[in-house]
Amino acid sequence: MLTFFNGKSGGRFCDGVSRRSFLKLGGLSLGGLALTDLLRLRASGATLPTRSAKSVIMIVLGGGPSHIDTYDMKPDAPSEIRGEFNPIKSKVPGMEMCELLPLQAKIADQFSVLRSATWTEPDHQRIEIFTGFGKKQPRRPSFGSLVSRMYKGAREGNIPRFVSLSGEYNQEITEAEAPLYAGAKYGSFTPRGEGVQNLSVQKSVDLSRLNNRRELLGAMDDLRRSVDKAGEMGAFDAYQAQAYDMITSGRAREAFDVSKEPESAVNRYKAAGSEFYYSRNKSFWDWQSFLRARRLVEAGVPFVSMQVGSWDHHCGGANDGSLFESYRTLLPRYDASLTALITDLRERGLDKDVCVVVWGEFGRTPRVNKTGGRDHWPGAGSVLFAGGGLKMGQYAGATNAHGEAPTTRAYGPQNILATLYHVLGINPSATIPDTGGRPVYLLDDREPVAELV
Repeated sequence: MLTFFNGKSGGRFCDGVSRRSFLKLGGLSLGGLALTDLLRLRASGATLPTRSAKSVIMIVLGGGPSHIDTYDMKPDAPSEIRGEFNPIKSKVPGMEMCELLPLQAKIADQFSVLRSATWTEPDHQRIEIFTGFGKKQPRRPSFGSLVSRMYKGAREGNIPRFVSLSGEYNQEITEAEAPLYAGAKYGSFTPRGEGVQNLSVQKSVDLSRLNNRRELLGAMDDLRRSVDKAGEMGAFDAYQAQAYDMITSGRAREAFDVSKEPESAVNRYKAAGSEFYYSRNKSFWDWQSFLRARRLVEAGVPFVSMQVGSWDHHCGGANDGSLFESYRTLLPRYDASLTALITDLRERGLDKDVCVVVWGEFGRTPRVNKTGGRDHWPGAGSVLFAGGGLKMGQYAGATNAHGEAPTTRAYGPQNILATLYHVLGINPSATIPDTGGRPVYLLDDREPVAELV
């Protein structure tokens, strides 16, 4: 059956940001691939990367990580600024980082951290990091959808160009990653459920039933076209056959299936465990997304986005505990999984072709609040880059003695995205027509981070 409903996803950050309702198509699926997923599907990938193929993995630390307690520590500042952690030396002289990141310290020559990043939004607006533009500016298509539309690297076979590993459960990310006037067919492929994550035919659906469902979908063409008001059904028509092929042929589904990995590789990613504490509540650490992201870019997906952990540590509740208490369980998980990903890409010879970027929607206040947390701070923060042919083994930029503001050139989200466009070989000065047919640049501020390129 074809079902229309208003979907609302639960879960809020501290400011109570609502999760916008969307009109969704549900109920009808193709071998476990939800109709909404097929609408987003962009099939033009490769089973193996070529030298001309580039990819980006964007890791979002949703809620906003503390720069002062990770990569921009201030050991000489007063205790209410410096916090409870001590810096440790790394493989690169001068690149000191939090004592809870010892694995990253050992491979510091393989990544760089921009410490003079700034944002415009004081609240949880992932639109800014997925598009480069804040909520007060005209909405733009997401970076991933523009990559899907503009990327010209060599690909072959059926694999999505843009995979969102977090949009399946987070409505705000779904909204922030919307393709808008870039075109519905350039939206993300978003796995939903185990069967779809593996792109396999579910055990309850044999090929004869799958073919029957395909015939049913074809019979619904007139209905779908009559209810479509946003052009999404056109995207569906263009890629339905390829989606069917992806499910039945197996050329793409193995990229999503982490069970294909040897135990030794899996153990590297989950070395620190699968749980952490956020406000003294046990939470799940999604190490699988790190591994799945590596498999996807290895298969040729140009852009993979994911969100991991909970990083909004105001710690205002009576039983929240402090930021430092939470970080003692959270940072080791982050340290192990990110180090595994960076090391894995390097060992597979993919580090020059794949760029990993790690950031949140802002930094945290330099001063620890009265309940042991840190609040929102768009004035300064850190962004980690690894690989992609960028200059590694450095801290780029600096902040003042208390980590309040950059003392070197400040870079905003558009500069971060311009750097990623540089990796992918996409010109951020390119334009696409908006809904009114007017040409719009991919970015307004098109300068990459100079210290990295």
